This record gives sequence, structure tokens and C-alpha cells, in this order.
Amino acid sequence: MAEDVSIRHPVAIGQVMVNFAARYGVDAATCLLGTGIEPSQLRDADALIERDQEMRLVENLILALPHVQAPGFQLGLQYNVATFGTWGFVLRISRNVIEAMRAALRYLPLSTAYCQFTTVLDEHEFSVVAHPQSIPPHLRQFLLERDTATALNLCHELGLSAFRVKRIEYQGPAPLHAAQIEALCGIAPVYRSSRNALVLDRRDAELPLPMYDPHLVRLLEDECRAQLEKRQVSGLSGQIRQLILGPLGLVASIDDVAQHLAMSPRSLRRRLDEEQTRFRQIVDTERRQMATRLLETTEMKLDEMAVLLGYSDTASFTRAFRRWFNRSPGDYRKTPQA
Repeated sequence: MAEDVSIRHPVAIGQVMVNFAARYGVDAATCLLGTGIEPSQLRDADALIERDQEMRLVENLILALPHVQAPGFQLGLQYNVATFGTWGFVLRISRNVIEAMRAALRYLPLSTAYCQFTTVLDEHEFSVVAHPQSIPPHLRQFLLERDTATALNLCHELGLSAFRVKRIEYQGPAPLHAAQIEALCGIAPVYRSSRNALVLDRRDAELPLPMYDPHLVRLLEDECRAQLEKRQVSGLSGQIRQLILGPLGLVASIDDVAQHLAMSPRSLRRRLDEEQTRFRQIVDTERRQMATRLLETTEMKLDEMAVLLGYSDTASFTRAFRRWFNRSPGDYRKTPQA
């Protein structure tokens, strides 16, 4: 299922991330820095935020917990069926785990997932396959582990201990915290697999769920469809941010973005004028914010950073950085707080 970058998430789900950070002594202000989210909003069940705000919250969480083992996987285990309101209840009252997961994918933007997901059913196994390619590279591992851990938790909760996920697969090499993941869930992930997936025995996935109610499923699926319509982002700026931070990258031109959104560059400029912004302004803001994060938290070389941020050479990046901060990137790396 393709990720819809125009769908907003309930801000209350961010409370789970803030609570998780608090366990390690990180306060809400640190988590919410630069997100535009007020602490009072976290308690508002009806408040919605755009994906770039939520992504900033995820970035803040990663930066605040550099020494925590498997933070993404640990965070994913904090989510349960009740966290997701109507979407979660649809899963609970489905016929079996197979139908529950298929319903989950129909309304996936109502969850926390950043990965795209598909399901595979064969003679012996049922697999839920995660596709993280649209996630920005610096967040990909964290969010892949968070999303798979959330799916793992949901499967076990739906099964009411009648069965467990039999296998977890990841495409990449084993991270340093692989043993921590095994300790957290009791399953040793298989690394360097051909896919990222949770695998169940087909017989377990077909077991009837105790709260199955076909009439209520239809009613709540109608409510899920209504919620998706409500959460559509009206502004174009948020969609552009998600595209340049995700599949297109900061090197994308306005022509690239316009083609992805199925409109002409002229129409795109006109729509942005109506929102009182410009394409270059959006890109510049994201480059500036990513540059400061990279300088503060990595040892990446400036020429590599320039390429990642979409500049033709290091000199162009340095000129832009001086325009933003009246300092060179090297000076900023030495004293970022100044």
C-alpha cells in the first residue's frame, strides 16, 4: 500500500513518544522542539498534525536518546490496539489475523506507520511485509524497527497468547542492538533476508478472533473512511516537504515535484503563491534544518553533506550556510550552541 503523504496523524499518538522519552529523563519540551506542537495539544484527542511535524518529533527523539539500545523497536512495543482508536478496534473485531491485517492496510494512514506494507499468504505461512524505501535515510532504521515492533505487538495482542509470530526478517545486516531486540520480544531476527517481514504460521493466522462482529466491522470501516477524509491535508506545502524529505530527496527540482503531484510547474507555483510561500523557501528551510542536525550529531564530511543536501559542490553549500548563520559549517560544528 502506497504511503499517502497528505494524510495527517492524531497528535495524541505523539504522547506515546513523549512518555517513552520521559522514561529516560527527556522532557516534553525537548521532544517537541521545532515541531510547532504545544504540550496541551498532546491531550487533545481531535488534534491533527502534518507528517513533517511528526517527523521532527521522531528526529528529536532519536537525537535525545543516543545511548538507548534499539530505541525504535522499544518505542514500537509501546503501541497497542487501544492506542489507535477506531482503527485499532477494527482489527480486534475482525474474523482472524489475516482479515485484521488486510483491514489495517486499507486504512494504514490512521496508524503511526511510515513503512508501506503488503501481505503474502502461501500454503504454510502468512507474512506482513514492510517496505521502508519512502522513509528518509537518516530515519529509516529507527522507523522500520518501530513499525515492525508495533505490528508484532498488535499480532500478539489479537492472538490473546493463542499463538506468536514465528519469525522476524530484516533485509539489512544485524545492528549492534540485535541482541536487545531478541531480548525484548523473544525472537531472534533473521538478518540479510530478502525482505523485511513478520511471519506467522498460516493456521495461527486463520484462527477465529474472539470478538469477531461482522456488523460492527462494516460500521467501523465506514468510520475509518470518514476519518481518512477528515485528515486530508489541505495545504500543498506539507506534501512537498514529505516528498523532498522522502522519496524525491532534497536534490529534487520543482519540475520533479510537480510531475510527482501530477500538475504543471506553473500550477504548482500558483498554488504555493496562494499559501504565501515558494518552492525554494521550503527546500531552503529543510536543508538548513538537516544541515544543523548533521553537523551537531555526525562526523560526515562537508563534501558528502553537500551532496546529501542537494548542492552541486561544497562551496555552494558553504555559501548557503554562511547566508543562514553568518558562520561557516566548520565553525558551527565546533560550537553549535553559539
